[in-house]
Amino acid sequence: MSTAIQPKFAESDLRDPMNQPAYSVGNRARRLLWNICYVLLFRTSPVPFFAWRAFLLRLFGAKLGPTCKFYPGCRIWAPWNLCCEDLVAIADGAELYNPSPFFMGSHMIVSQGAYICGATHLYNEPSFKLVSFPMRFGAYSWICARAAVNPGVNVGEGAILALGSVATKDLEPFGIYAGVPARKVKERLRSAVPANGE
Repeated sequence: MSTAIQPKFAESDLRDPMNQPAYSVGNRARRLLWNICYVLLFRTSPVPFFAWRAFLLRLFGAKLGPTCKFYPGCRIWAPWNLCCEDLVAIADGAELYNPSPFFMGSHMIVSQGAYICGATHLYNEPSFKLVSFPMRFGAYSWICARAAVNPGVNVGEGAILALGSVATKDLEPFGIYAGVPARKVKERLRSAVPANGE
């Protein structure tokens, strides 16, 4: 005779820190407006309409260089926390979770399905409080398809995070990193990147 396992339900307690919202009402309202704009105007725009999507991101506070390329299938959690120099490219399926500011240098690329996570939780505290980190991505750096960048990890100029890799520590300039967790496997030629962005 088998006995079914019954789930244990506690009475809801509004004082429980797990029941407290991680973000303010103003932040949630702003994200709601952005998500409506994303679904109706950003996501549905044809691929070549890069200027249109940049306009929408700027409308919500993003600071973008003149020729950034955001594809319609990318996800930006908080445009107002995004600062990009010229020719930053974010591909379809890429996601930027940026509760704190992200800075992306000129010609930085985030490829298809890559995920950049800017926050985590204090898992050793009863509050399970969310904490977020400002992050920087150097000029000509490249986060390859399906790679992931952990909260607080910064990426140096010209650095590459290889396909499906997970960055758990800062990536040195011009280093090529691969694996889970990502380790430096070789050096990128500095001649591959124009000096001073020229």
